[in-house]
Amino acid sequence: MALYRDRLPQLEGGMFLTDGGVETTLYFHDGIEFPYMAAFDLLKNDAQRAVLRKRVADYARVAVDNRVGLVLETITWRASSDWGDKLGYSADELAAANRAAVELNEGIREEFATAETPIVISGNLGPRGDGYSPGEQMSADQARQYHSAQIETLRGTNVDMCSALTLNYVDEAIGIVDAARAAGLPVAISFTVETDGRLPSGQGLGQAIEAVDAATGAAPIYYMINCAHPTHFEGALDEAAGWAKRLRALRANSSAKSHEELDESPELDEGDPAELGQQYAALRRRLPQLTILGGCCGTDDRHVRAIAEACSATF
Repeated sequence: MALYRDRLPQLEGGMFLTDGGVETTLYFHDGIEFPYMAAFDLLKNDAQRAVLRKRVADYARVAVDNRVGLVLETITWRASSDWGDKLGYSADELAAANRAAVELNEGIREEFATAETPIVISGNLGPRGDGYSPGEQMSADQARQYHSAQIETLRGTNVDMCSALTLNYVDEAIGIVDAARAAGLPVAISFTVETDGRLPSGQGLGQAIEAVDAATGAAPIYYMINCAHPTHFEGALDEAAGWAKRLRALRANSSAKSHEELDESPELDEGDPAELGQQYAALRRRLPQLTILGGCCGTDDRHVRAIAEACSATF
């Protein structure tokens, strides 16, 4: 069952971790190739599914070791219809893959959750297009229609909420919020930014958050930044601004490289986990409402452990 859909514990204070760069870990560390970074496709192969489960469970172990909560994302960032079509999935097969991803997380929750480590399951959504480039942009209504199928599938599972990651323009975010609200699912919205702290669309982060809140009656339960290094957005944060107080989660890249440089890099830039942890702690001192902490491209359980250790003193 959806344990926390009506009362999400990460909104009540205290540290929660979330996962890191599962896809980049599988590809670069485990040598598993999969097209379009669509990790959900690995669920159909028993051996690859076992590796995938181990990598996701790594974050539960970190949370248990640190006696903190965990928001565990499903590996469904690419499990929407356009990407499913590219991989040859029918609509029914894609829905089944979304459900299987939730079931994987349910198994991890059953194994690892404790009173000190509540585990919230979040159904993960990604952009319709490239997360690094807005490309052909949808209207909010088109985005609502596109993402509704995946959200409706997730609503019928035991997810507690959904999160949309690596969004790069406002209208898609608004459409996702509208679809989630219609389905009765709490939703978190995460934007990515370039090295100048602005969305790939060119809009400022604060402007984007304010625009989504204005269009949806502040419906997102919180906002997140993901797939960017702290040095890319720390200068864009204004701790006195109302929009900054809506930021509650952070999933940064390990690398300070730009999106373009990461796309072209044949090797994984893992950065320095300890340094990344200290950068998170510095951001938390500025924005203490950043309580949900994890990683994105290039990060793994070592980075999330370092983040937990560095930030524990700030709670």
